[in-house]
Amino acid sequence: MNASGKSLDVTIMGRTYKVTCAEDERAALLEAVAYLDQKMNEVKASGRVGNVERIAVTAALNIAHELLEARAQHAGRGAPPAGGFDLAEATRRMQAMRATLDQALAPQEKLL
Repeated sequence: MNASGKSLDVTIMGRTYKVTCAEDERAALLEAVAYLDQKMNEVKASGRVGNVERIAVTAALNIAHELLEARAQHAGRGAPPAGGFDLAEATRRMQAMRATLDQALAPQEKLL
């Protein structure tokens, strides 16, 4: 993450994580956190998955499936219509958020 990043506390399934995020990525990160929290809570509510690690992996698989479906729907269509889904921008933002989350979660993995 670049030097202009600011520390931000985010909460996913009741657990707080400290992440560093560039100011211009903050809104996207918060949106991603809310979406991930929603997906993880949906998996937890299903009652089929018990521990947090399995909940996270199941939610990640569900989100990856959604992404691949969106990618398939937009393949070969060129630029999205005005106000439409921009896959390249979404991919870039997801990669930046993944790097931020990996950086934030690395110290916490040592605790497990």
